[in-house]
Amino acid sequence: MPPRRPVTSEEVHYSGRAGWLRAAVMGANDGILSTASLVLGVAASGASATAIVTAGIAGAVAGALSMAAGEYVSVSSQRDTELADLRIEARELEADPKGEHRELARIYERRGLSPELAGQVASELMRHDALGAHARDELGLSEHRAARPLQAAWASALSFAAGATLPILAVGLVPGDAREAVTVVVTVLALATLGATGARLGGAPVVRAALRVAFWGLVAMGVTSAIGGLVGTVA
Repeated sequence: MPPRRPVTSEEVHYSGRAGWLRAAVMGANDGILSTASLVLGVAASGASATAIVTAGIAGAVAGALSMAAGEYVSVSSQRDTELADLRIEARELEADPKGEHRELARIYERRGLSPELAGQVASELMRHDALGAHARDELGLSEHRAARPLQAAWASALSFAAGATLPILAVGLVPGDAREAVTVVVTVLALATLGATGARLGGAPVVRAALRVAFWGLVAMGVTSAIGGLVGTVA
């Protein structure tokens, strides 16, 4: 009988998705909710269908650009901090390699290795890539979780625009009497789906995430519609 091949499998981890997933989920959520709240508020004020759709499109474009700029600036600041820490660590490695070796060895000792083995591991890793070893084990930085400003900006902008499309279509295509009710239903379903999808991609509980996003979406739309109605009455 021929020898059986060992069964190999690759583990699926979710932390590598953290950067773009956070930006995409936040962008889509803001796109759906802020645009829906905007069009509902304008509709509650008694504006025409043309004015409502125009406000929604303007809000979608402005929101997508704002999200992209905000994500880029925010994540760039995070990346600048990471690079500054790496430069400090590189200088320390050049000035005091033995002290950095002891520091790395103590980290491994605290994780459960014997002093002798911790010293050997530190020596081997520093011989291979000293800065990479200290970045990973001392600073908590790794390549697959590094801040990527452009990736975050594009993910946020595109997801915002995609999310904003749903309430704009709902408010623009549905007749006047049912416009607001259909927009609320479409928005809640979209938010719940987004919450469930984000939770599934991130390995989190699906139902709880969907309900949480839908609930706060209803609160936001209710407050905005009330304010729009009040403004329309006063104006």
